[in-house]
Amino acid sequence: MTRQSSPWATKVASLIQGGNASAALAQIKVAPTVKDLQQLRKLLGTGGVLQRHPTIDDATSDMIVALSSPRLHRSP
Repeated sequence: MTRQSSPWATKVASLIQGGNASAALAQIKVAPTVKDLQQLRKLLGTGGVLQRHPTIDDATSDMIVALSSPRLHRSP
């Protein structure tokens, strides 16, 4: 059984292309998975949108790093 692709990336990409970058940044900060962020970067990279929106580029890169790294936690 294969996993369907998440609609999250296409929805956030449409927010950015529609001119609502601040709402897209808020969504990027609460991104569900690294795979979704990578799919978003792939969607935005084909249209050259990442070059026009450097804050989106930085935010997606930072969140990929944050979600990829192991979680720091304290034991109870």
